[in-house]
Amino acid sequence: MIIRQAIASDAASIVEFQLAMAWETEQLQLNEPTVIKGVAAVFEDPSKGIYYVAVTDGKVVGSLLTTFEWSDWRNGTVLWIQSVYVRPEFRKRSIFSRLYKHIQGMVASNPNLRGIRLYADKTNTSAHGVYEHLGMTAEHYQMYEWMK
Repeated sequence: MIIRQAIASDAASIVEFQLAMAWETEQLQLNEPTVIKGVAAVFEDPSKGIYYVAVTDGKVVGSLLTTFEWSDWRNGTVLWIQSVYVRPEFRKRSIFSRLYKHIQGMVASNPNLRGIRLYADKTNTSAHGVYEHLGMTAEHYQMYEWMK
């Protein structure tokens, strides 16, 4: 398995993943043209974020997106992990763990990066277990949102 930064030719897989994830987690059918444009926007403007993919036998089997939060408390950038997806037939094979450890290694070796954050649906207890196994904690903050 190879973990690497995504390239534009990975966009179709990432779009497929986002549509599937929304349906699996929220039974939400996203507007595919909007998702296609949203994924393309990341490749066109890396200040929006960076996708990373897990590739096995030339096939993209998982991905995640990192976005950036400036922390004045830490005088550095915190990476947010979002849009995590692993193809169902490849789950329980440590693919997310490998993606996460790749990001963690980048943060550990870059003095301008201060940490990693992510959010998970409160009902996704299997994901919570994975995150805790990787050394993440959920003890400091409760996330709130308002979405248009």
